[in-house]
Amino acid sequence: MTKIAKTQPIHTPLAAPTIGLVEWFQPNEHARVEKVLAELKELGVTELRTGISWADYYTPSGKDWYAWLIPTLAQQVKVLPCFLYTPPSLGEVAKTSSPPRDLKAFADFLDVIITDLGQHFEWVELWNEPNNKVEYDYTLDHSWDKFAEMIGGAAYWAKHRGKKTVLGGMSPIDPNWLQLMFDRGVMQYIDAVGIHGFPDVFDQMWEGWETNISRVREVLDRNGSKAELWITEAGFSTWQHDEFKQLQEFRNVCQTPVNKVFWYSLHDLDLERSTVGGFHVDDREYYFGLKQTDGSPKLLYRLWAENGLEGLNKFNFIRRKTDFSNQERYSVVTGGAGFVGTNLAKRLLEQGKRVLIFDNLSRTGVERNLQWLHENYGDKLEVYVGDIRDLQSVKRVMKYANEVFHFAAQVAVTTSLTGPIQDFEINARGVVNVLEAIRAQDNPPPLVFTSTNKVYGGLEDLQFLPDKTRYNPSDKNILASGISEARPLDFHSPYGCSKGAADQYVVDYARTYGIPAVVFRMSCIYGPHQYGNEDQGWVAHFAIRAIENKPISIYGDGKQVRDILFVEDLVDAFLLAQENMKDLSGQAFNIGGGVKNTTSLLELLDLIGTYRGKKVNLSFGDWRPGDQHYYVSDIRKFHEATGWYPKNSVQEGVAKLYQWLCETRGIEVSLPAPVATAVEQETDNVAVA
Repeated sequence: MTKIAKTQPIHTPLAAPTIGLVEWFQPNEHARVEKVLAELKELGVTELRTGISWADYYTPSGKDWYAWLIPTLAQQVKVLPCFLYTPPSLGEVAKTSSPPRDLKAFADFLDVIITDLGQHFEWVELWNEPNNKVEYDYTLDHSWDKFAEMIGGAAYWAKHRGKKTVLGGMSPIDPNWLQLMFDRGVMQYIDAVGIHGFPDVFDQMWEGWETNISRVREVLDRNGSKAELWITEAGFSTWQHDEFKQLQEFRNVCQTPVNKVFWYSLHDLDLERSTVGGFHVDDREYYFGLKQTDGSPKLLYRLWAENGLEGLNKFNFIRRKTDFSNQERYSVVTGGAGFVGTNLAKRLLEQGKRVLIFDNLSRTGVERNLQWLHENYGDKLEVYVGDIRDLQSVKRVMKYANEVFHFAAQVAVTTSLTGPIQDFEINARGVVNVLEAIRAQDNPPPLVFTSTNKVYGGLEDLQFLPDKTRYNPSDKNILASGISEARPLDFHSPYGCSKGAADQYVVDYARTYGIPAVVFRMSCIYGPHQYGNEDQGWVAHFAIRAIENKPISIYGDGKQVRDILFVEDLVDAFLLAQENMKDLSGQAFNIGGGVKNTTSLLELLDLIGTYRGKKVNLSFGDWRPGDQHYYVSDIRKFHEATGWYPKNSVQEGVAKLYQWLCETRGIEVSLPAPVATAVEQETDNVAVA
């Protein structure tokens, strides 16, 4: 047998690849195109791969659509048009994946587009995933002879018209198929070879980018090809709510030795639409976006937009623990990168405990909390970035837990009104996942679960008397003590229903299965590490807006009253609940500042104004559904069981929060002394009990 001499590789080492994005548009999606361009600008992306559908072009509005789309995109980004999809009327069979009856017709179509729009692009991509039966039905062309003739002719003509050519990306990556294209004579007209990869989504037996790229390089080198290698489509579907894995795979592909990478995609697919493969035949296809269909950014988008492409490399503390061992048990804090979780984790870590934070990092700012914990307590801190809706992940982290604090939740009434299914899955199904993971163990770890005062509804049966700055209940017992646990449950809003259901599941699992568990029905909590917004964390939100000299919107008249609790006092309550779990298990407790730590919105804003040195600029809007005129916790039950009481007055706590917010912004502030001292508060609260 004659030996074939090995060809020396002709490719020099590459710099980091250029990163672009993939987004497909349907005809007449003018508004979405403008939205995508704004998002590309926010991310700093200058290259976009998009489709020019041969089938859509020959619909009544197709030509006008592409005559608008391509120039519009090209004004801001470098466009890579991918030419694909046979008009059914021209196919061997009536579907877009069919070879055309006249193979030359594809080159003719390409010629038309180059004539009309060619000034807006330098490269053309010829077909998409030609070895994927859904995109090109090779059962009608077993040896790809027709495909080779069609693409070879189109590539030849595109080169003749002055364009560079990309061979449609292989999916799966198949060096043998690429060799076939060399054998068919296609590659003499190809300037770049495209490959696609979807690790652990469609490519379940994924061997890694390095292995796959080296196999393709071997074919190129063996045939003496100077073609560039591009990853024309790579992505990760978050259909299992795994946004960490999406971030991880993006960072991986950005390190590959190729010329360009196009990441798929900006937006999840519209759930009401059918994909090429059919309507929800495979739900993985719907969740590749950097943003959800409602426009909410996923973890990767948020970090990329805030820190730039290079900045993604600094988040080494965003990780997922894999080396679990019975020798290193820990306290689990779900939602542990949030405001409450961070303060609890800080206390536990200071006590020398090992802490595992389980969080999907979906809220803006929480990565800063995680970074702060990592920098200050890294030797004892474990992190598992995951989602509470993923039962297997929950089971994995609960297996070696000594104790569990479950804070992970959808926290806004307004969000629950627009997305009740997601609200249910996170809050209700999420708590069942936690309970089942705990129940599966021989020695179930004790659980503290944070519920909400919203389980008591709008308190419509009570009468409230307004004065100049606040509402007061006409019932003297409630005025003196607050709302007690004897109050009947009355779930309002989807948020109230989901949290209320979770509340009752915890109580019942303690009763039915003997799981050690306690429920805290919490009022308003505030303190350091809180990045509040209009929907949740309103005390911090008001302070932040005031510090930044921005106006504040109030819904209702601002006389709504809440008892507010400084987070350090809440952490005291958490630890006491765990210490006294044997006596407390199966019970729910109202936890808040109590009647001695109340404020109305107007009063709080007046207090913040004194710290700021001038009044806050206010505007008023309509009342929101489920918004209570008055809610104050009766905290006597938990005090009697454990001796707990809030140590920080409203004035002390808000001053501490305001000072922390100023310090994080590099602002020096000198605050007036608080009205009440901690000792006075202690005396007052014991008297209430």
